[in-house]
Amino acid sequence: MKSTEFARRSTGVTRRCDELGRLVLPKEIRRTMRIREGDPLEIFTNREGEIILKKYSPIGELASFADEYAETLYKTCSLSVVISDRDAVIAAAGVPRKEYNEKTLSPALEKIIEGRTLYVWREGMERLPVLAEGDSHTVNCAMPILAEGDIVGCVISLAMPDKQGRTAAVSEAESKLIQTAASFLGRQLET
Repeated sequence: MKSTEFARRSTGVTRRCDELGRLVLPKEIRRTMRIREGDPLEIFTNREGEIILKKYSPIGELASFADEYAETLYKTCSLSVVISDRDAVIAAAGVPRKEYNEKTLSPALEKIIEGRTLYVWREGMERLPVLAEGDSHTVNCAMPILAEGDIVGCVISLAMPDKQGRTAAVSEAESKLIQTAASFLGRQLET
């Protein structure tokens, strides 16, 4: 059985196309697939005549470039960094890649991204997890990536607490590097 057949049977939902060719995606599917209002979707067809919708990640187009950028930040500045789209990590350096790549972001980090401004952890603030599950690192500094006014992802520097649970304060240089990386990646998408 094909996965598309399984998905159609598992939802039990049918929709009619209106006179303008529009379909309404059910709320349950949007919630499950983390599709927000305004999210771009890619539309494919296959040989069996099926229409396939896939969430489009603009920053995903730059995945190998983002990976190199993250690696450069790690090698030159000793910053553990992850770069994400709006939902998951697409590049990581200074941390085990297989533990981060394609993993879902935590709700706290999603909230930072939706805020569209720089987040910097300060002494006394709660430590925010990077991933939704299984992550020992926390967000040190995060800057959403904006392209043509749209949120497309985020650049995040990570903190790993020492044995006493302490982490170093975020330096001005770290904050500027994360902002620069986010701005640069956003500009790459606009060209």
